Amino acid sequence: MTSTLTSALQQQVENLSQLAQLLEQELHLISARDAEALTSLLEQKAELLEAIQAADRQIEPVYQAEKKSGSLPEEAESLMQSAAQILDECKYKTSVNQKAVEQGQLRLTHLRNLMLEVRAKESLTYDKKGKPNGGRLGSGVSA
Repeated sequence: MTSTLTSALQQQVENLSQLAQLLEQELHLISARDAEALTSLLEQKAELLEAIQAADRQIEPVYQAEKKSGSLPEEAESLMQSAAQILDECKYKTSVNQKAVEQGQLRLTHLRNLMLEVRAKESLTYDKKGKPNGGRLGSGVSA
C-alpha cells in the first residue's frame, strides 16, 4: 500500500508542477492579451485541476490511514511536503494572475470612460444662455 501511496504522491507532485507551469504561461498570455491562447490554456488548466482533485480524493484516505498506523514512509512524507510547497507556489501565482486580470479590467474601464468623455464633448452644444448642453437636442427640434 505504501508503494501505491508513494506513486500517487509522485504523480500529484508532477501534476502540481504542471499547474505551476500553466500558471506562468497564463500570466504571460494575460499580459499579451492573447484571448484565443488563453482560452485554450484555461481548458487545459481546468482538466489538470480535475485530475489533481481526483488524485487528492484517492490519496487522502490512504495517507491518513498510514499516518494513523505509524507506517508512513519517509519518502511519502517528503513528497507531501513537496506537494504542499508547490501548491503554495500555485496559490501565489494564481493571486498574481488575478491581480493582472483586475488591472487589465481597470485599464479597459478607464479607456471606455475616456472614450465616453470624448463622445460627450463632441456632442456638446450650448443653449440660448450660452451654457453647455450635452447630448440633448435644442428645444423644438424633434427627430
